Amino acid sequence: MNARGAPAPEQYLPSHYWEDRARRFAADGSGLAAVCSYGMPEFYNRMIHWSQHLALRPWLKIRPGTRVLDVGCGVGRWSTLLAGRGGIVTGADLSPTMIAEARRRAELQNVSTRTRFIVQDLAHLDEDGSFDLILGVTVLQHILDPASLRSAVKRMTDHLAPGGRMVLLEAAPSSIAKHCDTTVFRARQRNVYLDLFAEQGLELRAISGVDPAPFKTWLLPHLRRLPRPFGMSALAAVTLASTPIDMLFGRVAVQRSWHAVFVLQRNGGAHAA
Repeated sequence: MNARGAPAPEQYLPSHYWEDRARRFAADGSGLAAVCSYGMPEFYNRMIHWSQHLALRPWLKIRPGTRVLDVGCGVGRWSTLLAGRGGIVTGADLSPTMIAEARRRAELQNVSTRTRFIVQDLAHLDEDGSFDLILGVTVLQHILDPASLRSAVKRMTDHLAPGGRMVLLEAAPSSIAKHCDTTVFRARQRNVYLDLFAEQGLELRAISGVDPAPFKTWLLPHLRRLPRPFGMSALAAVTLASTPIDMLFGRVAVQRSWHAVFVLQRNGGAHAA
């Protein structure tokens, strides 16, 4: 593991790419290098995880028995959290190794009886029944094909129970920002997502920020060109400078945030508690 992370491949084959990530990092410590910033140091990925956790926290207060679908569940970090709060959780991911690791972690945390993990492509999601909460964390930003993206949002909407809530955390800057785009990632402008959600009959009930500190997005496009010792020092400095800003102001500095949390509901549905 180094300060530069793993390079994006020239050709993006999603099932191959995510399985490779899982085999490299899913069982390594917390597994965050597989599901946050690919192969980056633990201190950096823990900062990402806690920024996400703080941003999602208001929307993950569930009642026991809540039916949850965690799409792109990775190693199960959100699935096990919600199962620990009494949710009945289905986690879906493209990678068999991610799913195997999620099952292992659910057993270690004694929530395996309230979790079920399946290998499925979100664009072709097909599960019996519906869900009170559908959660996706940095999933849509890796679906590059427009038709697959539209299909993924439609399949999630089709699985949302009346009055249910969809909570999606994605890279969604308020203005066009392509400098961090790679062959596996798109930072789509926020309005692109809002239009797509409206097209599928989803109503925006709330939107909040995650990480308004700009330092990461300034550094990351240039990181691989830096000598390793200097790159590690720069990354540590960026993490140190970003953390207090993101932790204190992430939720309220919505317009300046690189990521956004979208809280959605089907048009005409009753508000979910």
